[in-house]
Amino acid sequence: MKRIQSTIFLTALALSLSGMAFAQGGAPADTSKMKETRSEEMKEEKMEARPHHRAPKMARTPAVNINSASKEDLMKLPGITGDMADKIVAGRPYTSRKQLVSKKILTAAELRMIKAKVTAK
Repeated sequence: MKRIQSTIFLTALALSLSGMAFAQGGAPADTSKMKETRSEEMKEEKMEARPHHRAPKMARTPAVNINSASKEDLMKLPGITGDMADKIVAGRPYTSRKQLVSKKILTAAELRMIKAKVTAK
């Protein structure tokens, strides 16, 4: 019962306030312009809060050439063991990275792990 009474009271209050606004201004407020203004204010605040410098980009490490890399360089690649590195060195030269799989040196899953980090030049 109290919930219904409070709902009725709040509804009546809202209607009376909107009636006052209508009587004072002659027309209800244009909420679309209010939203646009607030949106512009928020954009300006974000611009002011944003730092005025750019963060330095991370240096991209060059791809390892599987035709010329040492065993130690190959072992730095994720998932490449000493035995795998020996097989890569023994299977040279390569015309593409895919030959690591076709020559049965690496599996397709192993190649996917290092594909972005190696090249065959």
